[in-house]
Amino acid sequence: MAVRPLLVGAASPLKLFDKPLLAVESSCDETSAAVILGRTILSSVVSSQIEMHQKWGGVVPEAAARAHVEAIIPVISDAIQQSGFAISELGAIAVTNRPGLVGALSVGATAAKALAFSLKIPLIGIHHLEGHLLSTLALAEPPPFPHACLIVSGGHTELVAVQEPGVYKILGETRDDAAGEAFDKGARLLGLGYPGGYAIQQAAVGGNPRRYALPKGLSGDTIDFSFSGLKTAVLRLTEKEGANLDIRDAAASLQEAIVNVLAERAMRAVDRMNFTSLTLVGGVAANLALRERLAQLCSANGFGFYPAPLALCTDNAAMIGLAASTRLARGEDDSYDLDVFPNAEL
Repeated sequence: MAVRPLLVGAASPLKLFDKPLLAVESSCDETSAAVILGRTILSSVVSSQIEMHQKWGGVVPEAAARAHVEAIIPVISDAIQQSGFAISELGAIAVTNRPGLVGALSVGATAAKALAFSLKIPLIGIHHLEGHLLSTLALAEPPPFPHACLIVSGGHTELVAVQEPGVYKILGETRDDAAGEAFDKGARLLGLGYPGGYAIQQAAVGGNPRRYALPKGLSGDTIDFSFSGLKTAVLRLTEKEGANLDIRDAAASLQEAIVNVLAERAMRAVDRMNFTSLTLVGGVAANLALRERLAQLCSANGFGFYPAPLALCTDNAAMIGLAASTRLARGEDDSYDLDVFPNAEL
């Protein structure tokens, strides 16, 4: 799938699907379903597998797929029941079909296709990252279009120009590892467990972020990222300091290194594109230090700042429904033989 070119000029008025739609997300380790009407979230149910994967220190694809099989029907049933609508009143079904763990994606897609076929209603596959990009539509005051978006999660770190729903251009991206991977690897090296982002955030409270000097990765006037060197630097730090390593200061220093480079590149991207607003989405968007830093910088530079609601930062079906609402309103849908793709460009 090629990246669509960024359009020039004012964005079109936002159009949204006018019937309740069921959205399903199962791309990694959360089984989720939600019912959306327009951009209103009527229900959102998430069954997390974090406790199961903690003992392995990361997501095991086969175990994740089995857990999705067990959870998918109860989660969908709960979402429909909590929405206040009957299943017969659904106007469409959306499902994440790219990218992700192929076994996990297949579980959600199979359930969504079967349900859409049985109800004879439209089905649409949604790119997981587009769900994140449009998760800020759930805000009481959503961001104006066009705007810049910083996506930070376990597997993705990108700066994206969002001209309008469906029209995106990648401005900058990681050349190796994602910020979430740096958090996870750093947490393991410091003995803090999984998931790494939250573990580092908790351990960093009260720590000195300038105690240990850690690299920023790429230098110069760039809006790309590189975190592989940071992971190596943390490894070398643990080897050098050994038992003398102050875990709290190390966690604070690691968090500062990641937050600093993310914020610096994001501000550069907004300024370079002459945008007036920045959105922050993805799992790492729940990091409080990152949210606070970007809020301060946007305020100081006269930019609007729109972080995704905390409940919509980690993987969830509500964001998939929001993205689907914009596409269905334009008359888009897919056939009932919709396939899944473990890798897919935005």
